[in-house]
Formats: sequence, structure tokens, C-alpha cells
Amino acid sequence: MTRKLFGTDGVRGLANSGAVTPEIAFRIGAGIVHQLRKKTKHAPRVVIGKDTRLSGYLLETALSAGVCTWGGRVMLSGPLPTPAVAHLTTSMRADAGVVISASHNPYFDNGIKIFGGDGFKLPDEAEAELERLIESDALDHDRPTGSDVGVAERLDDARGRYVAFVKQTFPSELTLEGLRIVIDAAHGAAYRVAPTVLAELGAEVFAIGVDPDGKNINEKCGAVHPAACAAEVIRQRADLGIALDGDADRVIVIDEKGNEVDGDAVMALCATRMLRDKKLKKKTLVATVMSNLGLERAIEAAGGKLVRTAVGDRYVVEEMRKQGYNLGGEQSGHMIFLDHASTGDGLVAGLQLLAMAVREKKPLSELATGAMTRVPQILVNGTLKARKPLDQMPKTTRAITAAEKKLGKTGRVVVRWSGTEPKLRVMVEGESDTLIRTLADGILSTAKTELGGS
Repeated sequence: MTRKLFGTDGVRGLANSGAVTPEIAFRIGAGIVHQLRKKTKHAPRVVIGKDTRLSGYLLETALSAGVCTWGGRVMLSGPLPTPAVAHLTTSMRADAGVVISASHNPYFDNGIKIFGGDGFKLPDEAEAELERLIESDALDHDRPTGSDVGVAERLDDARGRYVAFVKQTFPSELTLEGLRIVIDAAHGAAYRVAPTVLAELGAEVFAIGVDPDGKNINEKCGAVHPAACAAEVIRQRADLGIALDGDADRVIVIDEKGNEVDGDAVMALCATRMLRDKKLKKKTLVATVMSNLGLERAIEAAGGKLVRTAVGDRYVVEEMRKQGYNLGGEQSGHMIFLDHASTGDGLVAGLQLLAMAVREKKPLSELATGAMTRVPQILVNGTLKARKPLDQMPKTTRAITAAEKKLGKTGRVVVRWSGTEPKLRVMVEGESDTLIRTLADGILSTAKTELGGS
């Protein structure tokens, strides 16, 4: 089935247009409960959370109406991180959780992510089944009536529940006393909970990105624009900075010198310590094809191995669950500590890093410098006139093969289509900046010649 609604991370697009309309949201809510009614003997319970976007109101209302239409019970958390909704779904024994967010996108976009009762994102086949139901007329017949329609309620203590959960992932014998920490919540879903967690653990907190107005989410702040956090770290002479994205499932860390520590470096730091302490299950870290070759070498040097997946934190989690691994993530800042959370959680990841810094009594810059030796990497993008599977692009495929042969074992080539538009992404790694730039530009140029584009 060619999916029209669900992409690599739920439904996402321009708010009140295309797949992100109240009409579609209504049918998603109705479809979720329609499916659950076949599996449960009680009225299905659905937690609904959102970030701080202006369009969150119309989608929240529509989703709630859809759930109630088929006799479900809605529990509204208000603005809360994506991982918080996953946690509430399991802790409250709900049957599903829904997050209204477009993650790191600008405010005018929005989206819908769905978690099962186990707190994990729906797999591709489950989303495809839901999409078939939404497009059918099954939701328009035999609806419950009268006293059988659903109800909705506000979870007044939702923030407190999540704060308590996140704090218990930090080692009980440690404290953040004496640390000066900048937190940038990107004017997003964690604008209240993130500063609270850090302050209650003892840190002196300098919070930015905590004044949402519905339109400023991710705007020149947060994990997508970490320069704001870096500048505040320098200004406040802080020990480190934590920059979250709009729904707080991603984190970029800033050291005391204002330097960015991305997801690869955080994974290298955490995985090597977990290997040392025999806590990394099967001695394996899971990352995507976009993670730097230097990460792979660092893990192997420490006695472990790196398993790669397709781009998307959901695929990282799926591989972790399938094989029994407990640590994975993405270069972009999604960190999954499966011993603590069922999805990427920027706050949980930040606390694991802070625990390491407290125990080792070293500045983050020193820890990060020794974590891994990064291999030069370049990513180029091009919008093409058409979109074809790579195996139907012979000229481009030959250019990729030639580049891989040129690099040998000293580098990698990853070419993939964007999940939402006809944009080709070409990533090349190697020891020479000049060479990888030449190879990446060459592959993209060949693709443009073959399919047309700019």
C-alpha cells in the first residue's frame, strides 16, 4: 500500500491543510478507537498531548471528538513532551497515546504521532492498517449513541507525573548541586517540565526558550538552532547547556566552552561507559546510516559493535526491541535509553550525560574530546523533478558504486530520498574533505542529469 497520510514519523505537514486537518484528525481519533474496541472489553482510553503550536488547539479538539465518537475516553495532558505522553500511556494503563506535534518543524506545520498501549510508536503495518480504515466508510456507520458515546477529561497532574518519572532515571546517590546548567526548551512542549527537573535535582538553572506564544516554537532556538544555547552558556559561565527540540524527544548538548556535542558524541560517551560497566546489552549500540564512521570505530575500539538502521528513531527502536539491545539513537539527537523510556527522550538523555560528568568530575569538553575521532562528513541535498527508486536510476547507481570504490574502507556513501518530498540526500564520509565534497557533488549532479532538478 502506498501511504498517503503516514510518513516516517506519523502524519506531518502544513497545519490545516492536506493530511493535517481537523477532518483527518477526527478520523484518526475515531479510527484508533474503532480498532481498539475489537481488542478491549472496556471503553478504550486514549491519552492526548501536544506541543505549543497555535494549531494544536484545533487538532486536539478534533482528535478528542473522533475518540468520543466511537465511545472512547480521552485524557488530555495539555502541552507535554512526546516521551511524556508515551510514559503516561503506560503508567495510566491507557490503550493508546497520541501526540500533536511537528517536532523540530516551524510553528506553521503540525503532525500526529501515535503510541500503542505499550508506549511504543505504531509499526509501519499498524499505521497502514489504520490508514485503510480512515479512507474507508467503516467509521461512518454503527457509531455508539446516547450514553455510549465517549467522554474527555483533563489530566491536571500530568506535568508532575512526568517530572517524577524523569527524576527517577537519574542515579539516586547523585545530585546536580554546584552545577550551572542552561536549558533551552525551544519554546516547546518542555518549557515547564525541563527547568523543573533540573532545579529539583539541585542545579542552578538558566532557562531560555520557555515563553511560547504559539508561533515561536523552534524559532532560532532549541536543538535545531543550538547557537542560542551556546551563547547563553558562555554568557552565564555555565558548566553545560541542554537544547531540546519542540517536542523534547531530541537533545543537543553544549559544553562549557560553547561547543556543540551532537548525538553521535553523546552515544559514544554513554556506550563506552556502559561497555566498561557491562551494562550495554549484547555489547551493541544501534544507530542509523547517518551516524559518523568515527562512532563505529570508537565502539569497536571499546570492545563493542555498532548496528545501523534506516533513518528514523522508530527504526532504531524497532531494531533494539527485536534484538534485545538497550541503547540507540541518531546523530540528530534522538537518544533511546530503553532501560528507562520507550522512545527518544531529550531530558532522560541529558540526565544520563550529567550523571557521567558528575561521577567523573570532568568538564564536558574534556569528556567529549576523548569520546570519538570524527571522520569528515558532508551532506548535500537536491530537489529533483521526479522521484524514483534508486534501483531504477542506473546512472546514479553507477556514480554511487564508483564513489564507494574510490573510498574503499576509509569512508561511506549513503544516498536516500527524503521521506516527505522529492529531495535526494547524499552523504559521503572519508578522510579527505576535498574528496568527499567532489564525490557528493558528483552523485547529486548525476541524479539531476538523470531525473532533472535543481
